[in-house]
Amino acid sequence: MSKTIPLHADTVGSYLRTEPLKQARAKFSDGLISRGELTRVEDEEIAKLIQAQLDAGIQVITDGEFRRAFWHIDFLENLNGIEGYIPEHGYKFNGVETKAYNTRCCGKVSWNPDHPFIEHFKKLDKAVAGRGTVKYTIPSPNQLMYPVQWDTGVYATRAEFAKDVQQAYIDCIKAFYDAGCRYLQFDDVYWGSLCNNHEKPEFAADKAQALENIQVILAQKPAGMTITTHVCRGNFRSTYLLTGAYDPVAPELFGQTAYDGYFLEYDNERSGGFEPLKYFNNNPHKGRIVLGLVTSKFPELEDKAAVKARIKEAAKIVPLNQLALSPQCGFASTEEGNIMTEAEQWAKVRLVEEIAAEVWGED
Repeated sequence: MSKTIPLHADTVGSYLRTEPLKQARAKFSDGLISRGELTRVEDEEIAKLIQAQLDAGIQVITDGEFRRAFWHIDFLENLNGIEGYIPEHGYKFNGVETKAYNTRCCGKVSWNPDHPFIEHFKKLDKAVAGRGTVKYTIPSPNQLMYPVQWDTGVYATRAEFAKDVQQAYIDCIKAFYDAGCRYLQFDDVYWGSLCNNHEKPEFAADKAQALENIQVILAQKPAGMTITTHVCRGNFRSTYLLTGAYDPVAPELFGQTAYDGYFLEYDNERSGGFEPLKYFNNNPHKGRIVLGLVTSKFPELEDKAAVKARIKEAAKIVPLNQLALSPQCGFASTEEGNIMTEAEQWAKVRLVEEIAAEVWGED
C-alpha cells in the first residue's frame, strides 16, 4: 500500500552542516581545493547524512541542502535570467544579519535545462536506493516577487515577470519529475512576509500575485507527484525575520492553493493559533497540515505530552488523520546553521518520529 505524503512524521529539509563539509567549503572558497574535490566531500557527507536520518527513524530523506550556501539563492541564481550579486547588506534578522548576497533579474526568465539541482536530486535518489521516501526542496516562485528581485528594468510590470517565472517553474517541475522526483517542496517566506506586512497598501495585490503563481504552476503538476510547501518566517542562527499569525493569508493559502501538504511553523506565539486552519477544510484539494510544533531553533527537547495536547487542539479544527508533525523549520536554512549540536538535532528528529508513532501509529 502506498503511503500518504506528507507522512505523519515528516521533515522540512535542511540539516546542520558537518565539520568535514564546512572545512571543504571553506577551502574551496579560498581556492585551496577544486570543485571536484568539494563534490567528493559533499557526496561522502550526504551519504553519512542519509544513514543518520535512517538511524533517527525518519522515513523522509533529504540531502540536508548540503550543496547549498542558502536555502533559496543557489537555486534561483541558476535560472536563466536571474543572477547572484552582492548588495550593501544581508538579510536583517532579529539581532543578526546574514552575509551580503542576493539575486536579481538580469534578463528574460526561463528554466535552465542544465540546472545543477536536477543532478543533485539524481545523486540523492541513487544514494537513498529505496531505503526511504526521497524529498527535494526548492524555493517558491514567490521568492522572486519582491521589488529588489524583479524591478531591474528588464520587465515593465511584475505581472509580465511573473508569467515567465510561472513557466520556468512549470518546466522545472517537469524536469524533476522526468528525473524521478515524486516529492517536491516549495519553501516560501513570501507568505510569511505577507502575514508580517498585512497592513501595507500593497498587501492585497501581493497576496493575489502569490496565489496566482502557485495555482498556475500546480495546475500543471504531473499526476503522481506530491508538491508541498513550507511557510517560513525566517531561520538564521536560531533567530527569525518575521512575525504574524496566518490569519491574513489563510483564506487563500489554506483554502485555495492546490498543495498536497502545508508545513507550518507553530513553535511559539509568533505563529498565532490554529483557528486559521479552518479554511483548509473547504479546500477541494485535500492534503495534510504538518504542524511544526518541535522547534529547530533551540536544542531543548519539547515535552511529549505538551506536543500531543497541541495536536489534539489542532484536531478540533482539522481531522486528525489530515494532520502530521515535523520540526518547525530546517536546522540550517543557511550553511551557518542554527545554534545546537548534531546530537541535539537528531534528538529533535527522533522526538518527532516517536510522537507521531504514538499519535498516529506507523505510516
